[in-house]
Amino acid sequence: MIQGAAVDFTVRLAETEAELRAAQRLRYDVFVTELGGGGPLVDHQQRLERDHLDPFFDHLLLIDNRDGAVVGVYRLLRCEQARRAGAFYSEAEYDLTALKTSGRRLLELGRSCLHPAYRGGTAMHHLWSGLAKYVARHRIEVLFGVASFHGTDVNALAQPLSLLHHRHLAPENLRVHALEPAFQRMDMIAQEHLDRHRAMVQVPSLIKAYLRLGGCVGEGAYVDHAFNTTDVCLIMDTARLSPRQARIYGTGGQ
Repeated sequence: MIQGAAVDFTVRLAETEAELRAAQRLRYDVFVTELGGGGPLVDHQQRLERDHLDPFFDHLLLIDNRDGAVVGVYRLLRCEQARRAGAFYSEAEYDLTALKTSGRRLLELGRSCLHPAYRGGTAMHHLWSGLAKYVARHRIEVLFGVASFHGTDVNALAQPLSLLHHRHLAPENLRVHALEPAFQRMDMIAQEHLDRHRAMVQVPSLIKAYLRLGGCVGEGAYVDHAFNTTDVCLIMDTARLSPRQARIYGTGGQ
């Protein structure tokens, strides 16, 4: 973790191919080197994690102003961009009918990551603040995207997956469903047998942050062997934010 004086950050969208490659290089370091993921378009020689949808997304960058390094990224896809791309990224894993027929303005989030040295500090707050401004600018009503647990051993994840199902399942009108054959039931442990503390310890910090803001999850997890992850679909309806949650989200804090 970065120690010492506060770091001065800039948050903005990638504007050049070089900036996109910097985002893809950070994604490679996190998703491929650190977490063991892969994919057909991953470039191991240049150390770039990328896919065929990257050209259609906006790429939100967190830049350390001391040296210009890209230290955080978020990948963003609005409805109109998804139409040009032919689909949302999440449609490879989830049936998004409930969201796509809701009449709401949607924003898909993905590939969120920070350089390891910037975790646990204020970096994620700055990135979320930039995201909040983007959401306001484009009048987004519902945010969603897949978030991952490391590994594909669902038995090892039975506690946190069951907790998400029992306590944070999306309302029916926004409830997406994981696709077969990778669909995994999340209610693996009955609610009365859950060890809530043990379960929450296993929930990744990004998922916890969305839950604190009133986020919820779709029906079923998706086991992604290519990326060595077990994915859930997070959904956040901005209309359901309490005034306190809206203030937190709007300032990028927690």
